[in-house]
This record gives sequence, C-alpha cells and structure tokens, in this order.
Amino acid sequence: MRHTFLFSTFCGWGAILFLSVACVSAGDTKKGASAMTVSNGKQVSLEYTLKLDDQSVVDSNVGGEPLKVTQGKHELVPGLEKALEGMAAGEKKNVTVAPPEAYGTVDPKAFQEVDRKMVPSNAQKVGMQLEGTTTDGRKVFPRISEVKNETVVLDFNHPLAGKTLHFDVKVLDVAQATTK
Repeated sequence: MRHTFLFSTFCGWGAILFLSVACVSAGDTKKGASAMTVSNGKQVSLEYTLKLDDQSVVDSNVGGEPLKVTQGKHELVPGLEKALEGMAAGEKKNVTVAPPEAYGTVDPKAFQEVDRKMVPSNAQKVGMQLEGTTTDGRKVFPRISEVKNETVVLDFNHPLAGKTLHFDVKVLDVAQATTK
C-alpha cells in the first residue's frame, strides 16, 4: 500500500533547500544523443527512502514498485519536486526538504479542543489517529495530542508538519507523459 503522506497539496512556500547534487558526466550518454531529463510534463519513475532528522525511516519503496509521478503536477512535496528538475535516469540525489517546502510548519490554529464524550473512550489516547467527516463532506484524520479531564485536544496538522524530510532518491526512468 502506498503511503499518501508523500503527496502534498501545499505549494508556494519559499525556503532554502540544502541539496547534495549528483552530476551526469558527458560520457554517460550515447554520442549524438542526450538523455531525457526531468522537466515539467515528463513521467518520472522514482525509487526513494524518506527519513527524518533522527535517521528513522518513514517510508521507502526500495525493492518494490517505483513511484510514478508527472513532474510539475504537484504530486510530490514542492521541495522534492524542485530538486528532481534536470535529473536523468540513473541519477541519485540526497535531498533535504525544510518544513515550508514539505508539509508546512505546525499551525497552532489546527488544534481543536472537543468534549471528551465526542471521542470513543477506547480511542482517547495521545497519538491515536481518528477519522471523521467535516460538515462539507471532506474526510479528516486528526490525531489526539492531549487528553484532559473533560476535553480532548485534536491535532489536524499533517503528521509530518514541522519536520525536515531527508530523501535518498534515484530517478529510474524519465519518459514523455501519456495523455489520458
């Protein structure tokens, strides 16, 4: 099962990214031909491992199915999508993505205190992930951040909000995107 947290609808934040850049030498392509590189509209197949600052692995598809995305469609966190630009098949890169270019900073307004009776008693534990529906029909997945005597504090921030993400990424293939 693919973890959906790798994808993000956040975009437009400015942040400094610290990137370790791998280069393709001129001898890596056939004479007279140039390798297709990652650019807007290209279908990109990736192998990746996502770690946090403490080097704990959050997600990885190494040895599994490649992640396929269309560059420029905001299917990845903005910092990773920017770092992939210009890479060719076979290239590897270590990418560090700061929170503003990943899942954002922790938003204090995304915490909501609710009556303890609104949360099932067996779920009233710090860290428990809940599932709910907003009045407009959207699914939400808050986590319990605090249990008080009469209330429960729900955190609606993304679980990776406020975290620096470290990707070990390898471009497996770059192709023209197919139109559907």
